[in-house]
Amino acid sequence: MSAIDGLPPLRDVIRDHDLAAKRSLGQNFLLDLNLTAKIARSAGPLDGVTVIEVGPGPGGLTRALLSLGAAHVIAVERDSRCLPALAQIAAHYPGRLTVAPGDALQADWPALLRQVHGDAPARVRIVANLPYNIGTVLLTRWIETEPWPPFFESMTLMFQREVAERIVATPDDPKDYGRLGVLCGWRTEARILFDVPPSAFTPPPKIMSSVVSLSPRSRPLACDAATLSAVTAAAFGQRRKMLRQSLKSLQADPAPLIQAAGLDPTARAETVPVEGFVALAQAWRPQG
Repeated sequence: MSAIDGLPPLRDVIRDHDLAAKRSLGQNFLLDLNLTAKIARSAGPLDGVTVIEVGPGPGGLTRALLSLGAAHVIAVERDSRCLPALAQIAAHYPGRLTVAPGDALQADWPALLRQVHGDAPARVRIVANLPYNIGTVLLTRWIETEPWPPFFESMTLMFQREVAERIVATPDDPKDYGRLGVLCGWRTEARILFDVPPSAFTPPPKIMSSVVSLSPRSRPLACDAATLSAVTAAAFGQRRKMLRQSLKSLQADPAPLIQAAGLDPTARAETVPVEGFVALAQAWRPQG
């Protein structure tokens, strides 16, 4: 793919800028530009779309997004070593790449979008090979975004395979089903698109990775996100115990709460569907 955009091969970029991946930053660089193009295409047609990317590193996915027609890419990068390589891409695609140095966990997404678009509305998608050490935290924050529907049309994200399985899990997958599956199932339609082997990365991780598509539901069941998160954390915190026991961390006697939600007090969290957890969240009134 280097011939498509005229920029150097990623191995040369990494060598020239001395970009050895840092484990402390959860970095695993994708060097196969055919694969980064596949990820970018998985996000759908990009014409007129602003893409938010987290952890672009040397810019393989960034290049794919831009070469496939993204109107603008906002890339949030914590590692200052990567900034010169990203500046080279920005110069190749004038006016289409905004690099935001800093920690994605501290990012103000609406402010970044205003920086690019002012007050004009923009079609926004999130596409990223997320750093492994912050992937689930970022995803949870995006899922809990208010107001809903959110500022993004879709998310196309790479995770460790085991995390991807938790994202798409239902009570039919009791081993993987948990808080993350409830939150994602509540507000999105999530599916695993394809796997990426360790050999595609530098350095290669020890496990398989997967690309996941998450499409926001326009009308999820009415529920407060923070309350749902608290309820699921309590229930799955003691996942092998019955609800009448695991929910005691919410209130001393959870029987009225369980009854109000229409659930079986002897059920375990892994058997309760998303709708059941939403009912629990609607019924629970945290004590101030």
